[in-house]
Amino acid sequence: MEKIVERNLLYDFYGELLNKHQKQIYEDSAYGDLSLSELADTYEISRQAVHDVLKRCDKQLMGYEEKLHLISRFREVKELTGEISELVRNEQPDRNEILKRTDRILELL
Repeated sequence: MEKIVERNLLYDFYGELLNKHQKQIYEDSAYGDLSLSELADTYEISRQAVHDVLKRCDKQLMGYEEKLHLISRFREVKELTGEISELVRNEQPDRNEILKRTDRILELL
């Protein structure tokens, strides 16, 4: 399940960088839950070709994350905003802790 979530995040962040053909196959695989055989029939290519396209897409998407780190920054910002939210809920919020986290968020952007 975690692998599916990771693939979807990669596609959400970097999917627009794939070509049209790759996007169609990737979307049908990930969101349409089509098998290799179904994809092969739909696109009139071999199952091996479908497999190769999906592997290539995964590799490309992971390569973009390795270079750009958008997902890791997104996750860190999400974590920091959660921490800020908790700090603000305290009766006497620690202003310095809140400022440290907001400064870190600004660095990430």
